[in-house]
Amino acid sequence: MKREILACIDTLNNAGSIIYPTDTIWGIGCDATDSIAVEKVYKIKNRSESKSLIILVHDLEMLKSYVSSVPDVIEAFLKSNKRPTTVVYDHPNGLASNVIASDDTVAIRIVGSDFCKTLIKNFGKPIVSTSANLSDMPAPNSFSEINPLLLKEADYVVNLPAAETKNSASQIVKVNDLGEIEFLRK
Repeated sequence: MKREILACIDTLNNAGSIIYPTDTIWGIGCDATDSIAVEKVYKIKNRSESKSLIILVHDLEMLKSYVSSVPDVIEAFLKSNKRPTTVVYDHPNGLASNVIASDDTVAIRIVGSDFCKTLIKNFGKPIVSTSANLSDMPAPNSFSEINPLLLKEADYVVNLPAAETKNSASQIVKVNDLGEIEFLRK
């Protein structure tokens, strides 16, 4: 695993894209602070830049350095919830402009998998996570289902094809105007 982490970090440091196992499904990622790298991910997926991407961080402290605030209700929810959860936050900072939605929000998840935590912690910056599929196609349930075109387009593909993923996307939540958690995707 260490070799794969180092290869990913080298790729990410050079504005490259990676295909890697996340705590949910296999994803396409890049440095979430580098707009050129993010643009490459949109092109690989053949995805419109108007559709935002999910960002991964390794812990709550890292999260707090990229958003203006983490509501108490979200902190409590994340601590009590075991399912991978992506949260939509207002007013992000320090991220590439093309990962921020037009309403000045960003979707961020604190990862649960050892591989992702180690990768992000050692890289020192958040990374993009979008399913390893072409836009509007089904997300792959395993490495073997990833479209070979994507494998060729990515700058680096993690060599852990048997890596366990949850085979389902994360739930997505946000805090509504009443200060309550609203589920956008269950």
